[in-house]
Amino acid sequence: MAEHAKVVDQLIRLGFSQYEARTYVGLVGKPAMTGYALSNATQVPQPKVYETLRRLEEKQAVVRIGHDPARYVAIAPDVLLDQLEARFQGWLTDAKDGLRQVAETGPAGDIHVFEGARQWDSIAASATAAIENATRHIYVSAHAEQLADLRTALCEADGREVQIDALCFGKTPLNFEHGRILTHSSTDGVIYRHHQARHLALVVDNAAAFWALAPAGDDWDSISGGDPMLLSVVKGYIRHDIYVQRIYRDFRSELDASYGPGLEALISRNDERGKQAPEAKPARRQRRRPA
Repeated sequence: MAEHAKVVDQLIRLGFSQYEARTYVGLVGKPAMTGYALSNATQVPQPKVYETLRRLEEKQAVVRIGHDPARYVAIAPDVLLDQLEARFQGWLTDAKDGLRQVAETGPAGDIHVFEGARQWDSIAASATAAIENATRHIYVSAHAEQLADLRTALCEADGREVQIDALCFGKTPLNFEHGRILTHSSTDGVIYRHHQARHLALVVDNAAAFWALAPAGDDWDSISGGDPMLLSVVKGYIRHDIYVQRIYRDFRSELDASYGPGLEALISRNDERGKQAPEAKPARRQRRRPA
């Protein structure tokens, strides 16, 4: 019967073998049966039915009555399930204690788990939800088109007097009363090999962080979460980039003269600034000896 097959599958999930589940279900609600009769009723092969009944006895799922011939009855389902629940609960408790001891005595180094999304719509939706819950401070760095997708949530946060420190690659119409937005001026008009790349770096209330990259402009990948390490890295990146842009704004001509467009010479391997060729020493005159 289909109903019996469903119950058999459920018992298998609880650790019964196929034959054990079929044998127990075949006994439930029935008078005591011999192994021979049970084999005929359940289609469990007769050579296997007695071995199966022995294992069910060990599991306290059936009880044997008499010996010649031996007959078997099923333990009431409610009693069996209560026994299984207590047994599983004990196993779970033991496993938790054992794993805790292993973790405490094992080498240090927990795994950091982060969430991630690979579609900008999903990334923007998660970032928007975090911004909407902001109460204190937001750090954000992104290109103008990505900030445009977060504009409503950022403006509403500004209206709630949330402090916002933002850095924008490109021009943006955003303006905050309770914060500041800087343009990434050092890269304005500078064409890089990966100029089409896009990113979003966001930290909200020092509780949620997002780091999203699209190297080709639309191939997004991201990580997010409240892990302290991620919060520290993303927040540090945004703050230090803001520092650099403020310095560049105040000393642009001097920095361009020293390091070139985009401050590229700061990381150039062939930067020879400050190195001067050694002065040529005058040739020593030799005195002629008289002939």
